Amino acid sequence: MTQADREPNAAAMSAIPGATKAGSTEQNAQARLMVFVIGAMAILASLVTNVVELRLILMMVGVSLFAAAGVMTFIALRRSNHRNALMRAVGSFVAHDGWPSFVTDAEGVITSRNAAATERFQDTIAVTLTEVFKDMFANPGGVLFRLQGRAVDHGVAREDVVTRRGHLRLSAHRIEDNVFLWRIEDMAERAGAGRGADALSLPMLTAGPSGTILFMNDAFRRLTGGRARTLDKVFHDLPLVTGRVHSVDGADGSIDCLVAEVQATGGRREIYLLPSEAAGKSNLSGATGWDAIEDLPVPLLKIAPSGEVLASNREARALLPMPIGATSRLSDLLEGLGRPIIEWLRETADGRGAPGPQFLRGTGSHQDTFLQVSLNTAGAEDDPHLIAVLNDVTELKSLEAQFVQSQKMQAIGQLAGGVAHDFNNLLTAISGHCDLLLLRHDQGDQDYGDLIQIHQNANRAASLVGQLLAFSRKQNLMPEVIDLRDTLSDLTHLLNRLVGEKVTLTLNHDPALMHIRADKRQLEQVLMNLVVNARDAMPDGGEIKVETENVTLLNTVERDRATLLPGNYVVVRVVDEGTGIPPEKLPKIFEPFYTTKRPGEGTGLGLSTAYGIVKQTGGFIFADSDVGRGSTFTLYFPSHEKLATASAPAAKPESLELDSKAEGVVLLVEDEAPVRAFASRALTLRGYSVLEADSAEAALALLSDPDLTVDIFVTDVIMPGKDGPTWVREALADRPDTKVVFVSGYAEDAFTEHQAMIPNSVFLPKPFSLIDLTTTVQRQLH
Repeated sequence: MTQADREPNAAAMSAIPGATKAGSTEQNAQARLMVFVIGAMAILASLVTNVVELRLILMMVGVSLFAAAGVMTFIALRRSNHRNALMRAVGSFVAHDGWPSFVTDAEGVITSRNAAATERFQDTIAVTLTEVFKDMFANPGGVLFRLQGRAVDHGVAREDVVTRRGHLRLSAHRIEDNVFLWRIEDMAERAGAGRGADALSLPMLTAGPSGTILFMNDAFRRLTGGRARTLDKVFHDLPLVTGRVHSVDGADGSIDCLVAEVQATGGRREIYLLPSEAAGKSNLSGATGWDAIEDLPVPLLKIAPSGEVLASNREARALLPMPIGATSRLSDLLEGLGRPIIEWLRETADGRGAPGPQFLRGTGSHQDTFLQVSLNTAGAEDDPHLIAVLNDVTELKSLEAQFVQSQKMQAIGQLAGGVAHDFNNLLTAISGHCDLLLLRHDQGDQDYGDLIQIHQNANRAASLVGQLLAFSRKQNLMPEVIDLRDTLSDLTHLLNRLVGEKVTLTLNHDPALMHIRADKRQLEQVLMNLVVNARDAMPDGGEIKVETENVTLLNTVERDRATLLPGNYVVVRVVDEGTGIPPEKLPKIFEPFYTTKRPGEGTGLGLSTAYGIVKQTGGFIFADSDVGRGSTFTLYFPSHEKLATASAPAAKPESLELDSKAEGVVLLVEDEAPVRAFASRALTLRGYSVLEADSAEAALALLSDPDLTVDIFVTDVIMPGKDGPTWVREALADRPDTKVVFVSGYAEDAFTEHQAMIPNSVFLPKPFSLIDLTTTVQRQLH
């Protein structure tokens, strides 16, 4: 809870008279102290002066001020005693009230509470009223501030608040300017729990922690033909799971119903039966209409197979942070499935979706909200739709993400960023000096082909570093329709170099292989990881087979806690003749940082990375191994009917010719000498006057000369001593119109916040070419 949630800000509180008076209490105390001090100083001054008239005047002033301070203190004590007595009287008045009541001051600090409040909130250690309600509904500080303001104006204010546990009525009474009485009424209890539940047309029951049925409403009793004592007498397939269809022992036979469960206090559970496809064909006491579940304390959405949100109940609208409009689609509200949500909806509507809920997050600025979403088919055959049961798992996913990040990604993120930064400096120097050589060699030169090879391989290395940075930043996949035969064909040269001379790589493709939808770059990473692991498992050499084929599953296949639904799949197998994996280690090989290799030979990240990429693509990966005979990794990818689009032709290399000379003074600050040497020569050839510095301190020393004119700073971001943004901010204080180009081998998003604080600045990532550097500088200057 933030400080802003604890109490209103000073500007807002000043609008409330009681709050203004409470804030002035401390000022009155300071005023009394000031009067007392001045009086004391006047009396002391009268004792040391030799002028009789002045001594009498000072003595009279001091005594008068002492008397005034005494009167002010007496009045303040009297007011304080009156306020305390009033608070005690109000506390005694509500001590035996059946509803929870609190007495607070104008800032929301609780001074007393009755027995009902103590019992109701016994698990909450709260000093302010905001802390009491923080787990009951959103933005309690705003609700309480609004009520208190109305209570100041009208003496009393009331507001009904909808929570997931029911409806509450909050009442605020202004006793005097600085004393407020708050009262909480539970509308469900007020109406009577039994009568309120019996009014529901949906079947509902309340069960204890051990499965004992404590209450059944009329709709549930009519459905089952009587009252049952335990859950196993009602449901055939325990335990119950929210959002899943369960079989209910009804009066006229077994009925399939969608179950929604809400946790109550004391370990109790409220269980509701919702309309499902099977339930719609039966009679759930007229509960198949959407109006019947508007007030149900379970967030529900009614969704068309094409993705439109047809309806939502009150709890769903309160749970989702973004508004649900008449034309809203589920993909506008939620994301994070790793593939288009419309595909998931259509597969579920057609009965091909994987069972079990999916974890999704809010879109746009609401990506910190996570929901567990369970889909179930409903409606008639000519008008099908889906019922989505939502469950807020924001806190759970946040804790999970923090734990996984700290354990799995901290080391690899730091390593990736550090290695990429140093490697990008090397690539900048290599490709940059290669560009300088290309300026002096045309296509007829015998060295031209070698230089082009160096340039192309430097660019290829730069793309690999980009993958490393993307992995450390947890970039989302960018799926496309691809043909695995083309992907493996492009990888063949690299894979042959990876396996070495003692290992033979054999590729065997299905001639009619279907297409799949995946991120090509990430899929290449998966295949390289599997081939490298196979190579390491054969220290004496052998054969690695990479096979692809089309597979049609006619029945559901369950394996390793995964369920493959019937359909068409493209299967990739990586088979080796290595040492194999022991059976006790095989279930753990996809866990992060778990490796079967000896210390120093593996990090345990390859297979966990492959597993994550395959699962995000919507596929499956399995491992089979026989110790001493080898291992087989099998990947299943759902086939895609759409043909792969033709790839765009490769862009032609940019010309390295310098058409015209430029003018201007450039201050180049770079701690890496090879990079600095290349950048200085490139800018000099372009026509700029270049001043070099190997550190921020050296750059500031140059700029201390007021007669020195500099048009643009070109500086590295990360350097020993002061970093780039720090020294640039200092330099811009005296040279505010100077343009800035930041260069770095780290990811751009790690620098965005600092760049936004510096005007007239752009970012140039390493490695950069001669054309990239000179063009960026020219654009900044002109």
